[in-house]
This record gives sequence, C-alpha cells and structure tokens, in this order.
Amino acid sequence: MIFSPKTHSAILLACCTLLAACGGGPDTPDTRGDVAALLADGDGFSAELRLRQKLEDGAGEAEIAADMGEAEMLQGELGEARRWLAPGAFTPDTAARGFLQLGRLEMREGNLAAAGQAFDRSAAIDDENPELWVDIGRLRYRGGEQAQAVEASERAVELGPNHAAALQFHGQLVRDSDGMDAALPWFERALKSNPDDAELLGEYAATLGETGRAKEMLAAIRRMTEIAPGHPRAYYLQAVLAARANQFDLARSLLSRSGNLDRNVPAAMLLSGLIDLENGNYSSAAQMFDRLYRLQPDNGRVRDLLARALSLSGADGELIYRMGEAASRPGSSPYLLELIGRAQERVGNRKAAADVLARAAQPRSANLAALRGNTPLNVAQTRGAASGRDALALVRALIVDGQFDAAASSGAAIRRRFPGSADALGLAADASLADTQILEAIEFYRRSADIRRPWPLTRRMIAAYRALYRQDDAVSLLERHLAGDPGNHEAAAMLGVVMAERGDWIRAVAALDHAIAHGASRDPEMLALRAQAALRLRRLEEARAFAVKAYAVQPMNRFATLTLGLTLGKEEGRDVFLEKAGAISTR
Repeated sequence: MIFSPKTHSAILLACCTLLAACGGGPDTPDTRGDVAALLADGDGFSAELRLRQKLEDGAGEAEIAADMGEAEMLQGELGEARRWLAPGAFTPDTAARGFLQLGRLEMREGNLAAAGQAFDRSAAIDDENPELWVDIGRLRYRGGEQAQAVEASERAVELGPNHAAALQFHGQLVRDSDGMDAALPWFERALKSNPDDAELLGEYAATLGETGRAKEMLAAIRRMTEIAPGHPRAYYLQAVLAARANQFDLARSLLSRSGNLDRNVPAAMLLSGLIDLENGNYSSAAQMFDRLYRLQPDNGRVRDLLARALSLSGADGELIYRMGEAASRPGSSPYLLELIGRAQERVGNRKAAADVLARAAQPRSANLAALRGNTPLNVAQTRGAASGRDALALVRALIVDGQFDAAASSGAAIRRRFPGSADALGLAADASLADTQILEAIEFYRRSADIRRPWPLTRRMIAAYRALYRQDDAVSLLERHLAGDPGNHEAAAMLGVVMAERGDWIRAVAALDHAIAHGASRDPEMLALRAQAALRLRRLEEARAFAVKAYAVQPMNRFATLTLGLTLGKEEGRDVFLEKAGAISTR
C-alpha cells in the first residue's frame, strides 16, 4: 500500500466511522457471518473495514486475528498478515482457522516446513475440515510428496463430498494420472457446489479444450467472463480457441490482454511463439521459443519449434550452432535433422548436409534412447542430488554414460529420499530399465503413473512391457493414455503403427487419421503408413492421395517413395519409384 501502516489504520477507522453512521448502530451478532461472506468473495478490503469496526466496538485482537490475517493476504499485504497471524494469539473458536491462514501465508512465501507446522496445529484442533486437507495436499505436492498429496485430496473429498475446492483439487490430480475425460466429472461436481467460481470455470474450460470439446469450452469461458470480466485466464483460453481456429491475429489480440501470462507461464509462452510463427514474425517466435527451451531443455517439441523459427528467420548459422549437438544424438526427430540438413546446404556445407539428410530419411527405431541432459557427468556428480533437477541430471548422465549400476543405486537413493514423488519413482524406473531390471522398472513406472502420467513416462512404460513381450499390456496402456490425452498425436501414431502390425487396418486408419489431424500432417512415415492402410482396404484413390503427400514432404524417404510406387500403375511411373526406393535402402 502507498500509506504507512499508521496512516492506513487511520483512514480505515475513518471509513469505519462513516459506515457506522450510514449503516446504523454497533456490531451485531451476525458480523462474523458478514465478514466470512466478504472473505469468501475475496473482498479483503471490505472485510478489514468490518473487522476494524469490531475493534472500535471493543472486540479483542485475538478474536479477529484469524480473519484479519486472511483479509490482509487477500489485499497482498503479507507483512500485515504476518503481524496478525504469526503470534498464534487466537481465541479457542478461531484457532483452527488462524493456524490454517498462517499455513497459507507460510506456503505463499515459500516456507514449506513452517507451513506444515501451522497446518499440523490447525489439524490438532480440527482435522475434519476439508479446506485444511486441500491445503495440506497442495503443500505436499509442492514438497515432492505427491502420493501423499493424492491421499490428502481423497481425505478432503471424503470430509466434504460437495466441497468445491476439495473436488477441484482432486480433479486436478485425477487429470494428471488418468487424463482429461476422467477429470471432467470432478470439475462438474465442483461447479454444482460453486457455479460462480471463475478459477474453477477456468480449470473446467481448459480441460474441455484438451478433450476437443470447443463449444462447451467456449460456453464455460463466457460464463467465466460474466463472473469475472477481464480475468487474464479467460483471455488466454479464448486465445487458445482462436489459434485452433487459425484466427491468429485475433489470438494475438486476446493473448495481449491476458496480462503477463506469456512472460511467465510456459503454456502461454508456447502459444505466443506459435502465434508469432503463424503470423510470420519468425524472429520474435525464435526469441520466445528460446526462452521456453531454456526453461524446459528436455522438451523435444519446443526444441523443434525453436529450430523451425530459426530456420524460417534465416538464422542458419545459429540453427546449426544451437541444434547441431542435439541433432547428433540417437533418437533425434527426423524433422530436426531435416532442418539442420537444409541449413547446412544453405551455408555451403554439402557433405554435412548429405549426412544429416540421410539420417533424416532413415526409418525410425522404436527403441527408446536415453535422454541426454545438458549437464556433463562430472558436473552432475559434483552437484549430487541436492534438488530434483540435479537428481534428474545425475541419473540421466549415468545412464547415457553406460554406468547402469551407479544409475540404479542413485535412483534408489533418490526414491528413498522422496518416497512420494512421481519424479523420483520415474527416475528409479528409468535406472532399473537401463539396468535390465524390467519387472522392477514396471512397478516403479506404475506407481509413478498412479500420481502423474505424462507421455514420456507412458512411452518408457510401454517399452518395458514390450521388453517382456507383454504386447497386450503395452497396447492397453497406450489406448488408455490416448483416451485421457486425445490431442497427443505421438500416442495416436504409435497406436496406428501397432494396429498396422497386427493387421487391424480399420483401427489403424482411425488412429492414423487422428494422429494426422492432431499434428502429424507432415510426418512422411505416418502419411505413407496411412496410404498403405488404404491399399490394404482396397481404397486406391485414397491411398494415392496420402502417398503423394508423404513423398512431397520427404522425397528421399524410402518408405514414402516405395508406397507412392505401389499406388501407381506401370504407365504412371511405378517402376521408377520402386527402383528409387531400392536405391535409397542401399545407402
């Protein structure tokens, strides 16, 4: 605030006097109800006015300390909130709420251990408050105790089956582990209890969007803007819808009204870069993707987008310098390799270009390569596993270096240190998989996925099932992941490949069409496989259309070239393409 605390108090007391003169009379027995309603509405200023009136009317500070602390936090006055809450001087009736607010203050300021102590004191007084268990769950999640956070969310829902915050928090965790569709009923239950919560509507709208339900998403956003006009997230979500409809100028306009989201929130940063890319602002897109890539150095999608933006902006030298090492790794995407190869051609390095383009045209291995982090092994060993990021770097560096026993030992130590962390369990699983302890790896992957199931974890778990020839389990997991993450074109493409291998061409077509519609429209392997599926179903014109697209994307891809040849008649040049495919395969 711009006033000193003393001046601030004087102004508030003057306002209270005016309110009393207008409203008539001293404090009434329902004042607490009025204050609680104001706090629930987020109106900390008005709540503070009422509370200071109570002080004027003779209430003790201990009686109002819990509410006053919350009111100050709602106004962003954390120092004032601490003055009211930190002493713990509450009445018996307000102590549970006071320590709950103190825990929230400590968590807001990053003092997680102190927050835990405050929540424990609140629970010692009243451990059947669902609101408290939501906060305990959020604290555990931030502290890496994610399995324990799930337990806290379940306890919150048990205590408050209609408690909106408890249902919302549990829905967020269900979304992490079981996917978007599974989370929606929890958000819908929460909205029945609190239909005017803008933050909850934002969660619901975002989840609807991820399942492809654009009309319902838009309806939720409109309701959100009615409740909270100008809400930054509402503008962001509308920008997402506009971008998906290819209205990129509108998307930029909407995103610019979302405050600083595109400076601080990774998803908004990604959207901003994509909008710039589509609008031809390649240098601006490259700058945004560069910022995001520094935050998420293992995000392959962001890496490829940065490479594309650099390529389109004509920064070939920077592209080669920044991405050359990444392109040399096993498992690099064909798209990245092609961009590097074309850049090498443009700067005159024809031999280097030929080598990289040849790699881009090779069929991709289904095997999973270890992710190579940006931290050298010696540096990772020096840092140890003091933080989650250091632990991740250490285990990955050991796996890449072939020190599987050491990686397994480090993974086990990290798991013991953070027993409820999904990341720790995933690291332990990676180390066990590298050490060929497949059953142990699957168990760790399963426990990690019960908490959070991102696509890279699912991929590694599928690889573990395949290593044990448990193909049905692998397919079941893949289908379950795609059902919960329907926008994932990689999962859809993998399912299409599996169905093709099984000769189930109808399901292969469905999966491949889904993959192509959601991001694989320039993947020559997927387009060619889609053409092969059409051939198997005796849909010749359809097969030829997909084969032409695949060949146009990558003329030196053997599979695309072969497939195009198979769709042509002899007089249309079939033999030329078949011979070319044979020549490519011998290189």
